[in-house]
Amino acid sequence: MARFKAAGVEPGQRQLNGPQTTGRQYRNLSTALHGTTREDNVPVPMRDGTRLLADVHRPDADGRFPALIAAAPYPRQLQDLGAPASIIEAGASDFWVPRGYAHVIANLRGTVGSDGTYTFFDEQERNDLFDLVEWVAGQPWCNGNVGMIGLSYYAMTQMEAATQRPPHLKALFPFNVTVQGWEATYHNGLMSAAFVTTWFHALGVLSAHGDRLYRRGLSRLLRRILAIPAVHRRFHRTDPVQATRALELITHFRRAAHPWNDLLRAVATEHPVRDAWWDERDLTRRLAAVDIPVYLGGEWSNVALHLPGLFEAWDALADNPHVRMAMLGDDSLPWPWESMHIEALAWFDHWLKGQDTGILEGPVIRYWLPGADQWRTADAWPPPAAHMALALNFDGSLAVDEMPGKRSYATDGADSMPGRLTWTSAPLPGDLDMVGYPELRLTATSSGDDTGWILLLQDVDPDGKATDITQGWLRASMRHVDEAASEVGRPVLPMRTRDPVPVGEPVDYRVPLVANARRFRRGHRIRLILTSDDTRKDFRPMMLFSHAPVGIAGVNTVHSGSRLLLPVLGGK
Repeated sequence: MARFKAAGVEPGQRQLNGPQTTGRQYRNLSTALHGTTREDNVPVPMRDGTRLLADVHRPDADGRFPALIAAAPYPRQLQDLGAPASIIEAGASDFWVPRGYAHVIANLRGTVGSDGTYTFFDEQERNDLFDLVEWVAGQPWCNGNVGMIGLSYYAMTQMEAATQRPPHLKALFPFNVTVQGWEATYHNGLMSAAFVTTWFHALGVLSAHGDRLYRRGLSRLLRRILAIPAVHRRFHRTDPVQATRALELITHFRRAAHPWNDLLRAVATEHPVRDAWWDERDLTRRLAAVDIPVYLGGEWSNVALHLPGLFEAWDALADNPHVRMAMLGDDSLPWPWESMHIEALAWFDHWLKGQDTGILEGPVIRYWLPGADQWRTADAWPPPAAHMALALNFDGSLAVDEMPGKRSYATDGADSMPGRLTWTSAPLPGDLDMVGYPELRLTATSSGDDTGWILLLQDVDPDGKATDITQGWLRASMRHVDEAASEVGRPVLPMRTRDPVPVGEPVDYRVPLVANARRFRRGHRIRLILTSDDTRKDFRPMMLFSHAPVGIAGVNTVHSGSRLLLPVLGGK
């Protein structure tokens, strides 16, 4: 048995980093009353005899308590390390347990000591999560009310479990979620190679180790250092770029080839278009029947990984009356993840303990509007907006009025031609609130039969400082649009075949940018950057998520008629 100071926001508690609510006050929240007992490496039997390993943190009191499950392929042993690492996303046990919740942190099949072979977001994984939920519900310390919690893959497993509808799963809190394996790997046909390759390699390294590295020796000393309040406070904001680089460092250590190389080969070469393999790893249709209460959330800056999945999850759960959604400001979910815990407490106290916390009051959507730096609410996503069309002019201006002409760039930046093109608006005469789905309607020719269209939207202040807002991507050979299913700003791209681009002929493209929100203030300018190679030194992709180049080196030309469509609140 171990006791430790409860985490929270009150004096005398270990202070949590990051924002804790969406700007609201709640009532009747559970208070920190309990000490903690902990059982490590608890075997959890699956229906086929495979055993997953879990660490169980629970109140050291008589009685039964609701339980929160966090499950992922990341080391469960490190979730209390306190380091600003992008794999520490299960939530703070020292917050939940004192407030009367068991916190069960489990490793998925084939990872960090759990039996079997890891198979990446498939039917086997979903079955395991059903069994895990029901096992937890049947333990003598659990009262049968089970929720799930966590970021990123810990959020993805929540949605996986929900599709199986285990009887005792009562509420979810998935932040920074992805609901399609394809979406996490390919950006509209362009492989997110910098992330995907690193991620599979890092999983292989992390899964090759266990308690000896993660709980003993140096890790014990590191825990004590990271727990020093002055050290911990330094992590109130963590740089996702640095986290990406840290993940890259892990890949230099030894790992087993199987199954990690097999999975990487599957996603990178064997399944380059949407097919049955990816369909098995797509939750969108499976979520339609889910009626479990779900509180979705994310941050505007997570453009290159989880933000698209947040809105896909929202759409997939359209028939579920118990869904709420929050979009936070940039970098509001720092590592180790312990932000938004008060918001989550209000959610779980309501659904798992039956307490009137006020969490369901008000509009179902709350979002932070960067630039205005204030919370906004909405009853639907996206909120009503009109798309303003800005022409991509030959002189580099971005304007309502079009100047006919064309501009070219080299896809590899060779010779004297630029490797990217930029369009910038005049200073805005007034504030402009963009909320929703931008889109580029592009007319272009290419000297090759395939290329990549990579977009970056920026807000440029009067001093010339540019802030990245969102990105868009499209592989030219996968340009087909299901127009009947599409809306302005939201082209539906099936991505099931490749159709070579007719060389030298103008082709119309619909390139979606990831939905976002921004107040472009009076005097600021809007900038759009276009390239076909984001590994270039003069182009910095958001989150450093660059793509595998496609096509041959050549020249792309943007023609008249190309327009950026921005969703503007109150626009006409």
